[in-house]
Amino acid sequence: MAVSAAALWGTTGTAQSFVASQISPYWVGALRLAIASAFFAAYLLLGRWRRGAAATLPEAVWGWALLGGITIAAYNLSFFAGVKATGVAVGTGVAIGSGPVWVGVLQALMSRKVPRPIWWLGSGCAVLGIGLMLGDGGTETRFDGIGLGLCLLAGLAYASYTLVAQHLVGLTTPPMATFLIFSMAAVIAVPVAALVSPGLTSSPAAWVMVTYLGVVVTGVAYLLFSHALRRVSAATCVTLTLAEPVTAFVLAIVVVGEQPGTLAYGGLALVLLGLLCVVWGETRPQAAGSLP
Repeated sequence: MAVSAAALWGTTGTAQSFVASQISPYWVGALRLAIASAFFAAYLLLGRWRRGAAATLPEAVWGWALLGGITIAAYNLSFFAGVKATGVAVGTGVAIGSGPVWVGVLQALMSRKVPRPIWWLGSGCAVLGIGLMLGDGGTETRFDGIGLGLCLLAGLAYASYTLVAQHLVGLTTPPMATFLIFSMAAVIAVPVAALVSPGLTSSPAAWVMVTYLGVVVTGVAYLLFSHALRRVSAATCVTLTLAEPVTAFVLAIVVVGEQPGTLAYGGLALVLLGLLCVVWGETRPQAAGSLP
């Protein structure tokens, strides 16, 4: 499920490339959160109608939902700002590549258990592969300390969201957890987008793209991701979602017509090898005192 979610996330760049100049990236981030919240609400209402009963929420859910909303809103805003300052290749590589490292460190601090060597090996291969895939496109890169800091913040926010969401799906259902988190995030992100990029103007094509991002890339994908968090560790989930650049890489070749170099294909092989290591480690019996 985590890999399926990553595959959907990997379509984001291709979808945005068709209408990139027609809508602010800050509004893209905020509106897709709002649309995803509406999607989760409709999903929940349909489920309740089928069951004929209303679910009750424990009181502890609300604090975790607010924390999750803050992390998702922080991820959206810091990621777009960081990528704008550093460039797509460097910004995306730092934000996505730092996610597994952040979640491994956070999970180790919270549980006082260190992920097993096979997890570190797989994550390291995948992160290195992403660096090769993104760095072999011939695009000009630039150093921006604040921008890199924002991209690292995006990776930390995503890792924090994963841990919060995993706790929240233990208190309620995955659909309810995602609805609460993304509703909180939308309430935070929409006013911020209005302040940063006032005057929302966009074409029908841009609205189609944002709707696709909200319903499919965010709604369906994060629903799958939340279900995955019930079955495997947060560290493994985040590493498996490094399949996202693989999808983006393939779409860039097939749909956009890009021609990556040899190093990029080597990076793709490294990412796939890393993911196989993580899956293999997850399916092996765990030794006491270790994490997958």
